Amino acid sequence: MDIFENLSDFVAGFESWQQVGALMLISAIPFVESYLGSFLGIVLGMNPVLAFAAAVIGNAVCTFGLIFAADRTRRAILAGRKAKDESEPSKRNQKIAGYLEKYGVPGVSLLGPLALPSQFTGPTMVALGAAAGRVYLWMGISIVAWGVLFAALGVWLVGATG
Repeated sequence: MDIFENLSDFVAGFESWQQVGALMLISAIPFVESYLGSFLGIVLGMNPVLAFAAAVIGNAVCTFGLIFAADRTRRAILAGRKAKDESEPSKRNQKIAGYLEKYGVPGVSLLGPLALPSQFTGPTMVALGAAAGRVYLWMGISIVAWGVLFAALGVWLVGATG
């Protein structure tokens, strides 16, 4: 059984009024996020506005919580650091740092979901030194934009097949 089918079964297993909460929960999962969450909710027959809102809220709460934690952790480390850390960043962090240098916070936030989930890119940008406020703003815009795009795709698909 593939993950999309498992997630569909999970959400569909609830009463219609509980599906909003279930969709929020699964939208907090990396690689599901607002885009697959909104799409899944619509394909399962949820009201498109509710499916979109639940998916965006679930993805945003998780992502913003991780950004908050990364920002607090970075501040604590920098406050306690006496000597410069010479450790080598991970390959994922190096990749995000390269994209951050090339595209800035808006570009990484908007294009990041093509490669990595927002739950990874947002906190990593903050850990690499991007201003948390800008990351919150652009990750929020990205989460909404990707949710809208896939909600529209879901509405179109349901309309085309129904």
